[in-house]
Amino acid sequence: MKVVVQSDKIPGNAIVSTGFGEISYCDSYRIAKQTNKTVDEITTQLFKAPQWVVVLMKIRNSIVKIAGLRAGKNENVEEAAYYPVGSKAGYFTVTARNANEIVMGENDRHLCFRTSVLVDRERSFIYLTTIVRFHNVCGRIYFLPVKPFHQLIVKSLLRRQGKLKIRKANLPLLPDQNF
Repeated sequence: MKVVVQSDKIPGNAIVSTGFGEISYCDSYRIAKQTNKTVDEITTQLFKAPQWVVVLMKIRNSIVKIAGLRAGKNENVEEAAYYPVGSKAGYFTVTARNANEIVMGENDRHLCFRTSVLVDRERSFIYLTTIVRFHNVCGRIYFLPVKPFHQLIVKSLLRRQGKLKIRKANLPLLPDQNF
């Protein structure tokens, strides 16, 4: 049976945390899926958000504007054959990439985050990993209500790759990295 596996550790071969600094929060989900698609094609598929996610993002953007924070655009993912660094992949800006991973994120005054789509072809896994660094207490307060929605959305995006269940697991840590 195929499952979505959840962990609070970064896959050992990921570049998502390279140069990021201290990590305040981390989650990583993976599915077992053999694919010949590029990481760009998989990113496009994953970030084609269902309508309920688009509505949640509109609500979030309305609320953060009132609080004086930067609101994202209420758009769905634009399809691209290749997402270069600096382009938008879904709602987020591509900050790093290689042939197997696209790292996206944003920096704000209350927190910074990165999320990545990683394709591990050797083990036939697709990972969706998120890391966050809080800059202040406002970042922690902001993330409290966001966290459960974030987890729900990530699980949903991966489940759409097939009819999958959720299971917890321990993924290998990056060298010298503990959370």
